[in-house]
Amino acid sequence: MRRRGLGPRRRRWQELRTQRRRGIFLLPSLLTTGNLFCGFLALILSVQLRYDQAALAIFVAIVMDMLDGRIARLMGATSQFGVEFDSLADVVSFCVAPAFLLYTTALSSLGRPAWLGAFLFVICGALRLARFNVHTGTGDRRFFVGLPTPAAAGLVAATVLLVGGEPPRWALVSIAAATYLVALLMVSTVRYWSFKEVDFAQRRPLQTLLIIVLAVMIIATHLEIFSFALFSFYVLSGPVRRLMVGRTESTPAEPERKESKGVSHNE
Repeated sequence: MRRRGLGPRRRRWQELRTQRRRGIFLLPSLLTTGNLFCGFLALILSVQLRYDQAALAIFVAIVMDMLDGRIARLMGATSQFGVEFDSLADVVSFCVAPAFLLYTTALSSLGRPAWLGAFLFVICGALRLARFNVHTGTGDRRFFVGLPTPAAAGLVAATVLLVGGEPPRWALVSIAAATYLVALLMVSTVRYWSFKEVDFAQRRPLQTLLIIVLAVMIIATHLEIFSFALFSFYVLSGPVRRLMVGRTESTPAEPERKESKGVSHNE
């Protein structure tokens, strides 16, 4: 007996299954593999006490996570395999690797309540990704519900670069408290801008390219300061917007796509 009235998520998966069943789309999958490799590399570098390099590996993973989704959509290369593979890679790169980096740099010396924050970061990030997949196609694509996992991981990496090798105890306590806050923001209902309305394939004036290059050069000169400021601003933008706009907001119900390949954190 056939079931009627399938929900938007079920219809979405059926559309993906109607595409090619054999083989994978190589370029987006390679970028996702690069994302996963950077997350694994960050774990190894953290064990070797090379914290700055581990933070940079997480930054590279964020860039690859952004690219695989954009390229998959431009190529029309979305697939169910890509969706699942990307989510699994995000759990490693943006949940496990940043949490382990936090533990080795700051939380291990503060006792059980502090290092349990690292596990809370992992579980909240995983729940954030699972919830996002469940609600795919039912939300407003202009916003993410909850802090995206790549932004949370970016804030961790930027913090590690900023505080350096042996931060004072007050800084360690602040990092522990912030870990709990960021973890809870990932599973909250606070909305964050997704920037999906920006069309990178559209023609732009030449000055736009020059401005972007100059911005990247300025950020590279003091990466630890500008990256921390950038990710902190984004993390705080959600709660500030909630206070200004309020809990209820009338927005058009447009399909939301996954954060990266397929229906593009995480996060």
